[in-house]
Amino acid sequence: MRIAILSDTHDHIANLRAAVTYCNAFGVSLLIHCGDLISPFMLDELAQFGGAAHLVYGNNAGDQHLISQACGNRYPAITHHGTFGAVEAGGLKLAFTHYPQLARGIASQGSFDVVCCGHNHRYGVERIGETLLINPGELLGKDDQPGFHILDCATGDVERVEIGARFFKE
Repeated sequence: MRIAILSDTHDHIANLRAAVTYCNAFGVSLLIHCGDLISPFMLDELAQFGGAAHLVYGNNAGDQHLISQACGNRYPAITHHGTFGAVEAGGLKLAFTHYPQLARGIASQGSFDVVCCGHNHRYGVERIGETLLINPGELLGKDDQPGFHILDCATGDVERVEIGARFFKE
């Protein structure tokens, strides 16, 4: 199973659309968004993903009421988890939140195989004990090349996918 991990889209429709298109084309089964989706209209783009999507708030939550109300109702394949999410998929226990410090604390407890976060717009992958900590960086593209990560549950490999001119030529 392949899982996409993304964060900090900040209403950038084209980059979220590109990420979802990539995920649909390259066998991604589950999508985790680690916060700062921002506006309810972004759910239209997220809903184009062909599998289940999971979402948490960030520090720029936008219209929290409309987002949480639409997930599961208008968009049955999108689950909204509030500020902390946890799922089991591909034989792994995954947790996700927006904040790196909180994610680091969760990872250090060793209760999850993978913990994901966002917020600081800096991508990185590291091990804390037996737990893999993944920050996909920003999908916005303000401070760095927009991108996200794909986790292969069978191998444990984590691949960075960058969105940009090169993405559309491949």
